[in-house]
Amino acid sequence: MDFLLTDFLGTPTWMWGVFISLVLALLALDLGVLHKNSKEIGIRESLLMSGFYIAIGLAFGGWIWFQSGQQSAMEYVTGFVVEKSLAMDNIFIIAMIFSYFAIPRQYQHRVLLWGILGVIILRGIMIAAGAAIVENFHWVLYIFAAFLVFTGLKMLFSSNHDENDIGNNKILKFLRKSLPVTEKLHGEKFFVKETDPLTGKLKTFVTPLFLALIMVEIADLIFAVDSIPAIFAITTDPFIVYTSNIFAILGLRALYFALAALIHRFAYLKYALAAVLVFVGSKIFLADMLGIAKIPPAVSLGVTVAILVTGVVGSLFATRNEKKVIDKV
Repeated sequence: MDFLLTDFLGTPTWMWGVFISLVLALLALDLGVLHKNSKEIGIRESLLMSGFYIAIGLAFGGWIWFQSGQQSAMEYVTGFVVEKSLAMDNIFIIAMIFSYFAIPRQYQHRVLLWGILGVIILRGIMIAAGAAIVENFHWVLYIFAAFLVFTGLKMLFSSNHDENDIGNNKILKFLRKSLPVTEKLHGEKFFVKETDPLTGKLKTFVTPLFLALIMVEIADLIFAVDSIPAIFAITTDPFIVYTSNIFAILGLRALYFALAALIHRFAYLKYALAAVLVFVGSKIFLADMLGIAKIPPAVSLGVTVAILVTGVVGSLFATRNEKKVIDKV
């Protein structure tokens, strides 16, 4: 059992085992018990599920505090908050993907949950690679920081997402050309056997539900390019980076169904997220200017939360009469 005490990426193997076991148990509970059969998830259930995942994520932060100390725990919570907030922007894209493929709400959770498995693997690879690069080339952190500032400024001035962009996506066009795709959904199935009109023989086809899953995975991969450097700007500990990433994503999938119904209310969320990116990216340069090793984790967490709360509260206040306007129309 000595191998459990050996370090893997700077953290004892047994701590990685606790994390992975917890994530697998949550996935088994969600997929095998709570949502064994496809059903439409309402806003109330979505909020309850999200509250449960947030509680688990924060409890894990408390466990990190007990095992590794206050600083590691604060870095974890900051990464958790930053990742969850940045991933919220991903909901806009996911909602458009489901709308484009006309995926009914009762099948959307299946796509999102199976997508988690891909996220766990892909982000693990990206974070391990990023950790190796940062360890050997510390100056890469400055590139990450500059990239975050640039991305934040670009987000401030970018136009709103256009649903038609999904249909014009080059990857989607390639998939439609390369894979035999059915014209309509077949319930919750990703693959079906149908008669090939050219040969008259049975052939395996992919359904639009599977294409939606692929596009959701690609969307998450694109957003990971922003979010992973953001957490590396907070901490270079691979365990903190990876665990905060995964717990935030697990909870966000649960929160999707509530947020998707309220997207129109978050008018200023994009600007808040842009401000978070600029702040996180500029922290490294600011620390150098102040002659300190890094901005204290408590300060980073406080500023991040303040920016997000301001954006959310401001959005809800600005759109407080929107429901009445819609009802009149």
